[in-house]
Amino acid sequence: MLKLERVTKVFRVGTFGGKGLTAVREVSFELKPGEVVSLIGESGSGKTTVGKMILRLTPVTAGAITFDGTDVSTLERGRLKGYYREVQGVFQDPFSSYNPIFKADRVFTMIRGAYFRELSGADWKRKVDASLNAVSLEPDAVLNKFPHELSGGQLQRLLIARALLLDIKYLVADEIISMLDASTRIDVLNLLGDLKARGLGVLFITHDLALGNYISEKAVILRRGGIVEMGATEKVFGNPRHSYTKMLIASVPHLHKKWDQVEQEVGAPDVREHVVREERPDLPADGDDAAPLEAVEDDHFVAPG
Repeated sequence: MLKLERVTKVFRVGTFGGKGLTAVREVSFELKPGEVVSLIGESGSGKTTVGKMILRLTPVTAGAITFDGTDVSTLERGRLKGYYREVQGVFQDPFSSYNPIFKADRVFTMIRGAYFRELSGADWKRKVDASLNAVSLEPDAVLNKFPHELSGGQLQRLLIARALLLDIKYLVADEIISMLDASTRIDVLNLLGDLKARGLGVLFITHDLALGNYISEKAVILRRGGIVEMGATEKVFGNPRHSYTKMLIASVPHLHKKWDQVEQEVGAPDVREHVVREERPDLPADGDDAAPLEAVEDDHFVAPG
């Protein structure tokens, strides 16, 4: 199990790093095998930073991230390599994960060099073909192709297939469909659903509430680096208790409503404050510490506000 316990991240900013910017404040939640948890928040809320800390791409300032009871920050060399064999990430822009001068399947070759040097060529080919089939890709259609010859959806599926080569237990999926067209989005979402059914735990990081509601059992709402609401997805979306969660849900576009009507329902001052905070992350938050969550019903927790 992946577990975050009061995880905080402070970036040093300003002249000579004399100031601290708190990007994540005392975030706590769990991710279990075969479970999809949606981490939902606006741009700048800290959700990508949470994903990077899980993947050891940026260090934790305070708190702890544990994997099967072991503090991830203590892993070095061989143990860290073993961790990456079970926990992998896929990010928003698939094109940035490929070097355009190399063929796209070079991402598989790098995995082989690190983890599967002992495999014969025939065994490696069977393993690659199996991982591609798992993400509904035909090997002949994508192997030996340059990135520009493949679609964004195909490149994203290749990255998921690369993770599956390692028989991972957990996938950090950070905005992985935000750059894909609508038809490809549903394919990737359904793929994640299939992988979940096989026992894969997925942290689905998104700013899109509809996507989070579609795919996850648990939803975690992040605002200004802290959790304001968390619990079973149907309870968080069906019975939102925090004012920020209510605003987010009310702001989801509806075909039968115009923006001015939504603005009246949500409250114009709240919307304006939300936009100012988004454009001015240097403004102080409501408080230095994250407010403790309170249980409002079984598997549903809310911060005051």
